[in-house]
Amino acid sequence: MIEFADIQQAAQRLQGQVLETPCVESKTLSQLTGAQVFLKFENLQYTASFKERGACNMLTQLALVHPPVRGVVAMSAGNHAQGVAYHAQRLGMRAVIVMPVFTPGIKIERTRGFGAEVVLHGQSLDEARQHAHHLAERDGLTFVHPYDDAAIVAGQGTVGLEMLQAVPDLEHLVISVGGGGLIAGIATAAKAMQPGIRITGVQTQRFPAMVNAMTGSQHATDALNSIAEGIAVGTPGRIPQDVARLRVDDWLLVDEGDIEQAIVMLLEIEKTLVEGAGAAGLAALLRHPERFRGQKVGLVLCGGNIDPLLLASIIERGMVRAGRLARLRVSTRDVPGSLARIAATVADAGANVNEVHHQRAFTLLAAQNVEIELVLQTRGPEHIQQVLQHLRTNGFDSELC
Repeated sequence: MIEFADIQQAAQRLQGQVLETPCVESKTLSQLTGAQVFLKFENLQYTASFKERGACNMLTQLALVHPPVRGVVAMSAGNHAQGVAYHAQRLGMRAVIVMPVFTPGIKIERTRGFGAEVVLHGQSLDEARQHAHHLAERDGLTFVHPYDDAAIVAGQGTVGLEMLQAVPDLEHLVISVGGGGLIAGIATAAKAMQPGIRITGVQTQRFPAMVNAMTGSQHATDALNSIAEGIAVGTPGRIPQDVARLRVDDWLLVDEGDIEQAIVMLLEIEKTLVEGAGAAGLAALLRHPERFRGQKVGLVLCGGNIDPLLLASIIERGMVRAGRLARLRVSTRDVPGSLARIAATVADAGANVNEVHHQRAFTLLAAQNVEIELVLQTRGPEHIQQVLQHLRTNGFDSELC
């Protein structure tokens, strides 16, 4: 079992080696959720994730072993990989990282950039782990588990220690959960420093393995990849499970749409970039506001390594949900000048045309008519209705697709 003394010792080892990230209140998110929300910006770490805390703690101890270790091997979807690679490079150790084949390219390239040897293997973290153990045995390397190791958990626990030092009267911590190393470490530190504090773990509906293990529920695991691939873990760690049973108070599930919304809100409101796992805590507040209303709540923005193409898609989908991108269908006579008149009408209503598509064949309209699909930039749902009304007033049949 991990104890608070282990986390205090880890904090001493990490001093000067990892960033003590800010933990500050978000006034806007507090207004929106009804809770007083404090954000711990772990996405500002050098490797953009809390994972380097555990890696630094373990590798620093390995560096003192005699005879010296021949090198380390780890399995990771990316953030643990970068943490291990960076601190192995800093300490002069060989590092081999096994990653599932679905790992975002940005995480692969950054890991290689820290001098690690990257091996892509398997469709899941479990398959990658099996291969990493094989390489450890074959090459005499020391396996560095991403979450089921006492030194790793103690290192991650320094996040909670810093949060309670910065805001001693926090009442509730909401932590994203994959294998469980982060929540186990934070819960240990937080309960020691503030025994009455509540700890809530958050997982995605597609990968609820820890929730199933802790609550006895039978939520199915979706074979599809999650937007929060950093916490898409099929088997939580034994050590984190033991800690969680004693020190975690509640568990919540969020869906992919909740996480997308949280990513966009953090980008727009806090001007900070997080990956799916890093947004899970805020997603829980948005999905279940009644559980946190009126409380001082701490969230950990645990990682910021997100694929740029995925981010672009999330932003665009977020604009659709917010009514700032809309797709309209307009029916009109297929004669010269019709499109120009429609475009002018849309402009008069204050909207901007992003895309135009003429549909002549796949329609039930008369042969001399045409359906035109418009993708518009708008100011929101009310503005969309104003655009539709303006089109109808000017003689164009129109509807929201």
